[in-house]
Amino acid sequence: MDNWRKSSYSGPGDGNDCVEIATRPTCTAVRDSKAPAGATLTFPAGAFSAFLDGVKTYSTVTDFARFRG
Repeated sequence: MDNWRKSSYSGPGDGNDCVEIATRPTCTAVRDSKAPAGATLTFPAGAFSAFLDGVKTYSTVTDFARFRG
């Protein structure tokens, strides 16, 4: 069983629209906290840090969504 954690930025209101992560021995898993039974992104060990560095260049989720298309 994974130990899922919400972002420390989560809180009331929009804080419920968040991602959760679970650190596993060989990877880091990410899921939508509103749909925990849905799809999960899995990053190999070490790749999650690179993903976070790339996401930090976007100031908002909307900016990131525009990038994804």
